[in-house]
Amino acid sequence: MESASHPEGVAPSLSAIILAGGRSHRFGTDKALIAWRGRPLIEAVLEVVSQIASESIVVTNSPQPLRELTTCLVPDVIPGAGSLGGILSGLKAARNDYSLVVACDMPFLNLELLQYMASQVRDYDVLIPRTAEGIEPLHAIYGKACIDPVAQVLRDGGRKITEFFPQVRVRYLDQELVDRFDPCHLSFFNINTPQDLQKALGLDRRRCSQETNRLERRTGDGETSKDSTKLIL
Repeated sequence: MESASHPEGVAPSLSAIILAGGRSHRFGTDKALIAWRGRPLIEAVLEVVSQIASESIVVTNSPQPLRELTTCLVPDVIPGAGSLGGILSGLKAARNDYSLVVACDMPFLNLELLQYMASQVRDYDVLIPRTAEGIEPLHAIYGKACIDPVAQVLRDGGRKITEFFPQVRVRYLDQELVDRFDPCHLSFFNINTPQDLQKALGLDRRRCSQETNRLERRTGDGETSKDSTKLIL
């Protein structure tokens, strides 16, 4: 059953938290700075989330390479606590009651899916996509009510994001709804290795080619405007 959403244009403000504190052992370099369409990947991520959020927060323990970003940079409040610690750090820094959390290495974020998630009535503490591949805790919305349960899990030595879920209200966005906006589930694709980057670049080339062909068919004369091949993912 489809959940209720706010009337258009009146959803409460939302923060966006981008986790960029990983050590990138498998990739070898800082994933936030991966070249993507001629700029650092984190800038592409910020461009998308800024369209639904009133503020953006980057959680990083290496702020110097990101100093040119026009956004708030915060360190981990508990260094070495992984993604769960990053969520805690971002939620504590956020001005709004609810925050979208994504990772810095997700090149195919889908704006329409994020807009749908942001529009939902906030009768939850966690709103998280769930597909046949599992749940997506790094493409989810978390409320400040999660702060104390997350902190307790971390004090107890836990690191798995879902460990605090039994203590809060979790609403799942099931696959039927996800598929409406992103049937290939590329929103959840993240770049962990150089091989993942090559796969992402190949996917992006194919998407751009398909979009160009679609627009050319629409114009009927084979000509497109100079901005027509730009994709908003």
